[in-house]
Amino acid sequence: EVQLVESGGALVQAGGSLRLSCAGSGVSFEDYGIGWFRQAPGKEREAVSFISSSDGTTYYKYSVKGRFSISRDNAKSTVYLQMDALNPEDSGAYYCAATVRVARGLAPEDAYDYWGQGTQVTVSS
Repeated sequence: EVQLVESGGALVQAGGSLRLSCAGSGVSFEDYGIGWFRQAPGKEREAVSFISSSDGTTYYKYSVKGRFSISRDNAKSTVYLQMDALNPEDSGAYYCAATVRVARGLAPEDAYDYWGQGTQVTVSS
């Protein structure tokens, strides 16, 4: 079983940057693909980015491509989401999730096995 803990959420002005961390514990963190999701108030949770377990290939939601960057450090069992040029539409609770059932792409949340508790990102205009 994998336990995930997100951190790094904050209040930031539009145009600013944040780096979210997803720290994993438990066995074989490197065997899991890791996704980042976000949920704004009154909206469904959506996939933002994914990094594969096999070769670290990355995937992004179109609206964040070029502004967000996902990476992983398996030695630290941590995945990062660097977010630049933030705008108010990026606000929401951000969650990381782990899966062995997804090899590539932005899969829906039911493809994931383990979830963190979330970290709040608020971007002011």
